[in-house]
Amino acid sequence: MATTTPSRGRRRAPSRMTRAAGKAAALQKPRVILALLLLLALTSVMLLDGYLRAEVGGDERVRSNASSSKVPDKVLDGGPILSFRGGEAQSQSVPEKTIALTFDDGPNPTWTPQILKILEANDVPGTFFVVGSMVSRYPSIVKDLVDQGNEIGIHTFTHVDLSYQSDDRIAREMDQTQLALAGAAGITTTLFRAPYSSEADAIDNYSWPVYKKLGEEGYTSVFVDTDSDDWKRPGVSKIIKWATPSKNKGASVLFHDAGGERSQTVKALGTYIKKMKAKGYTFTTISGAIRQGNGQDAQSGQNAQAGQSAQADQNSQQPGSEQGEQSEQAGGQAPGAQQGQQGQQPGQNGQLDQSGQAGGVNSLQAAHRTATGTTLYEGKALVAAVAVAEWTVPGLAVGLAVVGVAVMGRFGMMLILARRHYRQRNKRRFSWGPTVTQPVTVIVPAYNEKECIANTLESLAKSTHPIEIIVVDDGSTDDTSQIARDAARSFGMTNVRVIRQENAGKPAALNNGVRSASYDIVVMMDGDTVFEPDAVHQLVQPFADPEVGAVAGNAKVGNRNTVIGAWQHIEYVMGFNLDRRMYDLLRCMPTIPGAIGAFRRDAVLEVGGMSEDTLAEDTDITIAMHRGGWRVVYQEHARAWTEAPASLKQLWSQRYRWSYGTMQALWKHRKSLTDKGPSGRFGRVGMPLVVIFQIITPVFAPLIDVFTAYSMIFIDFKAALLAWLAVLGIQLVCAAYAFRLDREKYRYLLMMPLQQLAYRQMMYLVLIHSCITALTGGRLRWQKLKRTGEVGTPAGVS
Repeated sequence: MATTTPSRGRRRAPSRMTRAAGKAAALQKPRVILALLLLLALTSVMLLDGYLRAEVGGDERVRSNASSSKVPDKVLDGGPILSFRGGEAQSQSVPEKTIALTFDDGPNPTWTPQILKILEANDVPGTFFVVGSMVSRYPSIVKDLVDQGNEIGIHTFTHVDLSYQSDDRIAREMDQTQLALAGAAGITTTLFRAPYSSEADAIDNYSWPVYKKLGEEGYTSVFVDTDSDDWKRPGVSKIIKWATPSKNKGASVLFHDAGGERSQTVKALGTYIKKMKAKGYTFTTISGAIRQGNGQDAQSGQNAQAGQSAQADQNSQQPGSEQGEQSEQAGGQAPGAQQGQQGQQPGQNGQLDQSGQAGGVNSLQAAHRTATGTTLYEGKALVAAVAVAEWTVPGLAVGLAVVGVAVMGRFGMMLILARRHYRQRNKRRFSWGPTVTQPVTVIVPAYNEKECIANTLESLAKSTHPIEIIVVDDGSTDDTSQIARDAARSFGMTNVRVIRQENAGKPAALNNGVRSASYDIVVMMDGDTVFEPDAVHQLVQPFADPEVGAVAGNAKVGNRNTVIGAWQHIEYVMGFNLDRRMYDLLRCMPTIPGAIGAFRRDAVLEVGGMSEDTLAEDTDITIAMHRGGWRVVYQEHARAWTEAPASLKQLWSQRYRWSYGTMQALWKHRKSLTDKGPSGRFGRVGMPLVVIFQIITPVFAPLIDVFTAYSMIFIDFKAALLAWLAVLGIQLVCAAYAFRLDREKYRYLLMMPLQQLAYRQMMYLVLIHSCITALTGGRLRWQKLKRTGEVGTPAGVS
């Protein structure tokens, strides 16, 4: 055994990674937080989109056949317009020969514009009771609707039966709809129609308190006199017949501009309007009907407005207004009223001009209030957030569908190519060429490996192939060098050299070993790795082919009897080795594992040695070998046992370095995409596969899990669970086949469902963290993991 210590000379200057280490360490925590915030933001967007579509917080309960014993008879027998003037319920009917066209459930991008065109063509206004979630999704339609002279009423935000809801939920339903209207059209409104309501005599003991509460807040509730029942799609003629009031009575007539297929409604509406006009009917809005019913001329209307202003100065402040004013006519506040506006009953707007204006305000839209201040800005923010969700969620859904198809296709390709690789390499007549018997150099970079270095040397002492061993101690502080010397002496090994160097990182240690190697083939391994006796012999056989420049061995997890170890064992067998079989046949192997790999010494020197430019020096050198025109292959029979991280913190640190280093290596060798000939094969085939399946699809994978959880909770638990189990089944099939090829015990696959729920999510977060680090320009250094030395000789591994 020889010991070599390099001569003392000028101190090595710190590398760029060393200089950046302090800064990088300080930036890691913010990047983790940023990654989590990004995932939280996308989850929030999904929840918002689900809320708008009533998938989140939806309540499909509808009350029927309840008692109305507590509802005043005058309300049950009254007209379709219910207000609370002075705190007392008052009903009002639509005047004779007058129709207030009302439309529920909109806006809808298909049917509402068509209905608006018909109303405009016939010079007829309508009152639209809109659903807040639809308003926020289609704000431009609402603005067109208001600009055309139609009136708006609230139909809740998510179209729920308010008789089942708490006071807080009722307040949210109303306030959120007001905000949506403010953001879409710059208004709020005092009109309200409850979902699933009909005529006033259908009010029951459960809904009556809701109407009273909203009436006290200044809302006017609107019911139906005549129902077209167009939602039943009975045909155009029946819709017209059912919407026609009897005996020249006035009516609040119900149609629907959303909530289903409304082509029959569109076809019937124009004919219906012409028919009613021919009978002498006039059309108005709910506010117009209230004004006509009050029978006030222009002067009395002006006096009423003045009286309300005086009254407002003496009473309490209205909700939504900056200066409170009490409404004498409405008997309460005008919801959404702003400073300088009166909380009057719709229709009490003062003197009418010839165009139907009252004091400069359209009397047909008297229920509208101009939104200002925080109401306006919060409304615009809501509409903007919904617009983001409307574009983001469908885009993500399409992207995830593409990712899902790609991943399933990759699984299929892996199975096919892995089987072909196995059959090809395990044929009796298969040979790389003449048996390689010449000695090789084994390089063991070591930094504070006192727990493992003796086991590593013991395994090499049993090697069936002639080797020299170079242990490069990279500035250890734990007597690694002395332990290596003592172990070599105790095992009777005279072929071991220990080289000490100042701490410079793993790439520098490997380069030192390559320069000091005595033989043409160098085997590289980690200081915590244990080789099987024939590992070196198997590993170097592909070099019988002069085109082969590097060989990847089969790395195994030695400490697999813990939960974390078992998860990594599944990953190594399925994710790494199955992949390597595929990449070998495609001739675009992306990585030779640091635990076990072999190289032609001249080829390594030719491509510049192990680079310090990236954290994944193994990936970097592998791609460089491809670009140098060398073939890189996978030797499944060369097995080594490595100690995987034993804690989640260490695992995060290791995988973070791996994934970030891989991105660095890919970026460094991006010009391989344009390389010609064999050297460009990795750029044409390998790099796209690595980018798509090791970076892009894993980044999107957490969203697939979020979508799955979302579907289980809010949409269809059974269907979502079956879909998840189907994907898990496909992965189990792939994993079982990989275990079969590697002759591993299947019992570890029992951990796979838990791996999918916990371990995989962690790996995705690590990758997202790495992507953010790369995008923000951070740098990391080579990190040392804590070792236990529990991985002994292969015979002791189960």
